[in-house]
Amino acid sequence: MSSECPTASELRQGITVELVQGDQDIQSEDSEPLIGEIGTIYEDDPAGPKVELKNGAVGHVQSIVHDE
Repeated sequence: MSSECPTASELRQGITVELVQGDQDIQSEDSEPLIGEIGTIYEDDPAGPKVELKNGAVGHVQSIVHDE
């Protein structure tokens, strides 16, 4: 994961991102990011933009997943 989170203006519905859910410690070595497509973008937050994925998970975006 990148150390700098994207901003809400860099996101759009349908792109794939890594996110950490609100009940996880973002700095924890044990926290596994969820990967999925954005369904709804809520707002910017110091922990990363808050979004809801199409699978229903809500959390803070840590990075955008780019196709290789």
